[in-house]
Amino acid sequence: MAASLACSFFFDAEPLGEHGMPAQDACALCTKHFARDSDVFMYKGDTPFCSEDCRHEQMHLDAAYARQAARAVTRRQKQFSSGTASGRGHRESREVPVAS
Repeated sequence: MAASLACSFFFDAEPLGEHGMPAQDACALCTKHFARDSDVFMYKGDTPFCSEDCRHEQMHLDAAYARQAARAVTRRQKQFSSGTASGRGHRESREVPVAS
């Protein structure tokens, strides 16, 4: 009986999630609550989705975000390299009066 009680407690207890982590009782994309006997589709280890479609949509969103971030990094690198390249090997010369 003790094993049955412990097993029941283990599966019925809902642990408190970490701050910023998605709840394990609802889809991370559409927030549809999971039925006790429903399938859960996981992505990135700990993010639950109610269907393959929701999980696939999140994968597309993540890929689009990664492409956008990569373009921003490339743009910043180009701006930095063009700014420093124009200043390389260039010395500013000014005429300075010399007292004789």
